[in-house]
Amino acid sequence: MKFTKTLIIAASVFAIMSCQKSGPRDFLLGKDQCDNCKMTITELKYAAELLTDKGRAYKFDDLNCMTMYESSNPDKAKNAKTYVIDAPSGKFLEKSKATLVKGGSIKSPMGGNTQAFQDKNAAQKAAAALGASIIK
Repeated sequence: MKFTKTLIIAASVFAIMSCQKSGPRDFLLGKDQCDNCKMTITELKYAAELLTDKGRAYKFDDLNCMTMYESSNPDKAKNAKTYVIDAPSGKFLEKSKATLVKGGSIKSPMGGNTQAFQDKNAAQKAAAALGASIIK
């Protein structure tokens, strides 16, 4: 009887855990805090997220904050996936697949002044319009 009860509990826990979202976690603007500088995240188009290989999500108000966090926390950054927000759509995008635009009239919360774009053509147009440069 005890074995059956334990088996049912273990199966329930496994079922609940397997339903959890494995990708990046949505931002709660005005409520989530940056895990680096502790500022409240208020502008989605500059936000970034680091997802560890264990599934822990670290949220940032600026790509610059995520970069600083990765440097000061190499144990958490190792094998982690990094995400940025596609500026035009507001959707998550793996940082490695993004085209980054920096400078010009872009003004992000922590001075990183960088926006991410999924579409390279859109990034080029935005860079020209904003007086910015493509850095990746």
